[in-house]
Amino acid sequence: MTRQSRSPLSYEYALLGFLSSRPMHAYEIHQRLRNASELRLIWTVKQGQLYALLARMEEEGYIASTLEPQEGRPPRKMLSLTCEGEAAFARWMVEPVRRPRQFRQEFLAKLFFASKSGPEPLRTLIKGQRDATRLLRDDLQRQVEAVPGDRPYERQVYRLRAVQTEAHLEWLDECERALTPEAVVSR
Repeated sequence: MTRQSRSPLSYEYALLGFLSSRPMHAYEIHQRLRNASELRLIWTVKQGQLYALLARMEEEGYIASTLEPQEGRPPRKMLSLTCEGEAAFARWMVEPVRRPRQFRQEFLAKLFFASKSGPEPLRTLIKGQRDATRLLRDDLQRQVEAVPGDRPYERQVYRLRAVQTEAHLEWLDECERALTPEAVVSR
């Protein structure tokens, strides 16, 4: 697929995040994901899949590679972000997720990188997510209220989604307090 026909997946953006601090080789990214990164709590990727994702990101211009000589071994392929990759990662990192099911992986990946990038990206992400989640909560509440009384199961499905969304809002406040202690939680 060409860059014009699709945008990166959340996993691919997370890989860009590893390269945002410094160039790395693919195996180093795999080891960091597997052993040293808190992201392993929310996402695992097989080494072959990782290499395929990185190759696709390179083909699409988000990553550039250079060969680094090694004594007595074949050269190592070092990966770094292009300007386009840096810009795409920066946009993705602070853009709120739109569906509740995206909280478990995509939002947590964004939160991981935003918390490592300083207080401003973190505040921007949390504020944007809080605003998007409030809109979703309000929409879900309208859906609950619109369900006729003779369809209690449907009403309870929407009600569950609304309650979960309200819990996400409370959790976002908690994240802001925990990750940016100086922040004043705006409601």
